[in-house]
Amino acid sequence: MALAPKFGGQKLAAAGTYQAVHTIELYLDYVCPFSKKMFKTIYEDVFPVVDKKYGSKVQFIFRQQIQPWHPSSILTHEAGVAVLKLAPEKFYPFSAALFDKQTDFFDVNAVHDSRNQTYERLSKLAGSVGVDEKEILKLLWVNDKPASDGSLNIGNAVTDDMKLLVKAARLTGVHVSPTVLFNGIVENSISSGMTKEQWDEWLQKNVT
Repeated sequence: MALAPKFGGQKLAAAGTYQAVHTIELYLDYVCPFSKKMFKTIYEDVFPVVDKKYGSKVQFIFRQQIQPWHPSSILTHEAGVAVLKLAPEKFYPFSAALFDKQTDFFDVNAVHDSRNQTYERLSKLAGSVGVDEKEILKLLWVNDKPASDGSLNIGNAVTDDMKLLVKAARLTGVHVSPTVLFNGIVENSISSGMTKEQWDEWLQKNVT
């Protein structure tokens, strides 16, 4: 699937790579423990190998998989979209920081926070990786006043982009995280439990 320029920060490819032969799409949810495991393995261990051995042959795309049965999933992915808007080059560092702190946004730890309070915490996390905390919060904040036309479901500055992410997942039929697509097709042989060595073996077989 093509990647819209506005979501360009989701692309993880070797420096100087403009066109990849193979595309690995990772449908991950920030509050899914298995997504965290897969992200950390790929970001910390696998991608350095890819950069050296497969450079121009493959690219990874982090597809934000919103799972609404985890209420905080929506809010955390909104923060990811806000980072993409302001500083796309910080998307992966922010995602790494958010996965490290994901339990802070699990149901039991977030149940007493209002929506905007959660946004404040997410904005501080973005600030910790060098993104303007105040600007992130501006994009996320939901006003408690009706819009000029009287509407009450006003959303925030990233709502329209969130709709596109949901639509993309629906078009591919992805339901849960983590789900991996290889060249546009669901690849069931890849799991969150794969090690660096298993990834390298898989890549040797499939990336030519």
